[in-house]
Amino acid sequence: MRHRLDRMPNAMRIRRRTVEHVFGTIKDWMGRSHFKTRRLPNVGTEMSLHVLAYNMKRAIALLGTIRLMAAMRG
Repeated sequence: MRHRLDRMPNAMRIRRRTVEHVFGTIKDWMGRSHFKTRRLPNVGTEMSLHVLAYNMKRAIALLGTIRLMAAMRG
């Protein structure tokens, strides 16, 4: 890990800009609280639903609803 960071010193900065934003947004939607469910499978399902909602909102923002619906229909 250290070797890769030495070769690409800006890698962590780029990663934070692209990845951490997503988790920050999802955490905001959750009200900056803990998961509502218990047990790992249930928490995994809850997180998957949050990620799905984030991806759907992002796709609508990028494509618009008409193009997204057309793409989903095939």
